[in-house]
Amino acid sequence: MDRLIRIALATYFAAASLCAAEYPSAKISTGDLQVNLYLPDARTGFYRASRFDWSGMIDSLIYRGHEYYGPWFQRVDPSVRDFTYDGADIVASPCTAAVGPAEEFISGANQPLGFNEAKAGGTFVKIGVGTLRKPADSEYDQFRLYELVDGGAWTVQSSAQSIEFTQTLTDPQSGYGYVYRKTVSVSKNEMTIRHRLRNTGSKPIDTNVYNHNFLRIDGTAPGPDYTITVPFAIQSHRPLDPALAEIRGNQIVYRKLLINQDRVATPIEGFGTNPEDYEVRIENKRSHAGLRITGDRPLVGESLWSIRAVLAVEPFVKIHAAPGEEFSWSMKYTYFAEPASGSDKPR
Repeated sequence: MDRLIRIALATYFAAASLCAAEYPSAKISTGDLQVNLYLPDARTGFYRASRFDWSGMIDSLIYRGHEYYGPWFQRVDPSVRDFTYDGADIVASPCTAAVGPAEEFISGANQPLGFNEAKAGGTFVKIGVGTLRKPADSEYDQFRLYELVDGGAWTVQSSAQSIEFTQTLTDPQSGYGYVYRKTVSVSKNEMTIRHRLRNTGSKPIDTNVYNHNFLRIDGTAPGPDYTITVPFAIQSHRPLDPALAEIRGNQIVYRKLLINQDRVATPIEGFGTNPEDYEVRIENKRSHAGLRITGDRPLVGESLWSIRAVLAVEPFVKIHAAPGEEFSWSMKYTYFAEPASGSDKPR
């Protein structure tokens, strides 16, 4: 199994030497809003690790000349766990090297489907990735690159303003199976991500899903120009470093520009059971740009993670689908911005 993973890594990094334009991708647009999405591809796709959903990962989103996403790391290294710093560079592990809105399916106990039940050498399932092999050691590590046994069957259908990804997977050994559909569509200044998960296996699907939302408006570092606002009074059992950021009622504000290895990370607590609490507004007053994210399901968790290169607000929702049932959920991203300096048209 170790040999297979080494071969997979060699293939992964051979493809990673390609420039971004050479990865399989598709564009959708409304004119003012232009989105470039990476396509799932087991051989040459941008993301082929075992943590995040392979579909709908956004390389670039430009609204009125402002870029909202893009790479926040300079290199990928399989010897790194999560990410690290190397001088001026940020080096990510294959599992963490994701961009834009990137979703991960993981239970509240930090386990994927069937991991605890599987024996060493058996299989477990990560939605949006596929069937994975369980190694001899029993602890699950989301930053570890697991052997992909079966990536399922992916299909992609696209139009000028929408793209639908479908993954069909059956794993008889673990008892899990599903048809997973994700549709990304744009209209005016909005992007909507709709999901449908139909359980085709013999076991119920109980898991959480969150969006990492790797945001970097115009490539600017998190700092006093940014404000994060939610519709409830924020609480947190892990206080922020007051030299870096603070909670002010329903807002998180930065006290200084994040540099070097500064990190601002905290659980965002205090939300209720109403889906209306699934709302976050992030503004950058220097760029005169921002976005509002809303969801149609109640939050079961939320957190903030930010370093000098990226800001991520991560909302979690609960998924339950008995065998034969379908579960759906969606998020809407509303972008707002003044035209970028020197241009009143998108690039």
